[in-house]
Amino acid sequence: MKIIVPMAGRGSRLRPHSLTTPKPLIAVAGSPIVHQLVHEIAKVVEEPITDIGFILGDPAFFGEAVEDSLKTLASELGANPHIFRQLEPLGTGHAIMCAASILEGPTVVAYADTLIRADLSLDPTADAVIWVKEVEQPEAFGVVQLNEENTIVNLVEKPKEFVSDLAVIGIYYFKEIEVLKVALKEVVKQSLQEGEEYQINQGILAMMEQGKVFKAGKVNAWMDCGNPEVTLQTNAEMLQFKKEEGETLVDPSAILENSTLIPPCFVGKGVRISNSNIGPGVSIGEGTIIENCELQNSLIQNHSHLINLKCEKAMIGNHVRYKGNPAFISLGDYSEMQ
Repeated sequence: MKIIVPMAGRGSRLRPHSLTTPKPLIAVAGSPIVHQLVHEIAKVVEEPITDIGFILGDPAFFGEAVEDSLKTLASELGANPHIFRQLEPLGTGHAIMCAASILEGPTVVAYADTLIRADLSLDPTADAVIWVKEVEQPEAFGVVQLNEENTIVNLVEKPKEFVSDLAVIGIYYFKEIEVLKVALKEVVKQSLQEGEEYQINQGILAMMEQGKVFKAGKVNAWMDCGNPEVTLQTNAEMLQFKKEEGETLVDPSAILENSTLIPPCFVGKGVRISNSNIGPGVSIGEGTIIENCELQNSLIQNHSHLINLKCEKAMIGNHVRYKGNPAFISLGDYSEMQ
C-alpha cells in the first residue's frame, strides 16, 4: 500500500500561523497535522505501507527541515519516502501527477488539511473508495451522489441545488491508481482558462465513465484545521480522542508549580507552568513557560513565554512573548506583545 499526500498549499486561511510553518506541520494536540493523518491511515487500512509520496511547494518555504520531518514520518512506518514538487498552484489533479513516477498499485490519496477518526475498511468489490461525512451545509463542499447499492454515481463540487449531504473529506483509495494516472494524464493536457485548475474530480469522473466502481466510506470524525478558531475546536476534539484512547498527554519532564491541569490537555517536553489554571482543551508545546495564566481551549506552540494571560480561546505560535489579558488571541511565530 502507498500513500500520496498533496500538501503544496500555503494555508492562507490559517495565517499568521502558516506564514513560517507549513500548515500540515503545525502541531495540533501535540503532533503535526500530517503526522497524525498518515499514522491514522496506516493504522486503519491494516496493510503495510511501502511508500509515501509527499507533494510539496516552493523549496524556499517547504525547505530541508520540512523534508527531514516528512522522511522521519515515513521511516516511523517502515516506508520509503518520496519528495515531489508542485511549483505552480494548478490544482489537486496536477498535484497528484507530480508523483507520477510512483503511481501504481493500491494507493491512498490524503490531503493534509484535516484530521480523522475512522475505519477505512476497503470494499473488495470496489475499484476505488471515497470517504465522506454527513454535513449540514452540503453546498459548501464537494458531495457524492449514491445509488441504492452505495455506489457513487456522481460527484458534484459545491452544488447550488441539493444533491446529497455526504461531503468528500479528501481521502481516497484506488485499487490500481495507475488508472487514475492515465485519466489525469489526459486532463492535464487540456488548456486552462484563467482561474481554472486541474482537479482530481476530473480524473475520477473519467474513471466512472469507464465503468469503474466507486464506493463511499464513512468516517467517525472529520476535523478541519482551516482557520484559527476551527483549529482550536479540532485541538480540543483530538485531545479528547487521545485521552479516551489512553495516550500519555503530559510529558514527565514538565514542571507544574502551584497549578491545576484540567484534562484533557497536552503538555510537551520541558514545559514549566506556575500559578496557573490550565484546561480543558489546551495544548502546550515543548519548552514553553506559563506564568499566572488561566487558559482554556488554547493551542500554544514551542518555546513561548506567557504571563498574566486569561483567555478562553488562544492560538499562539512558536517563540511568542506575551503579557496581557485579552478575550481571544491569535499570534504567529516570534510575536511579542506586552
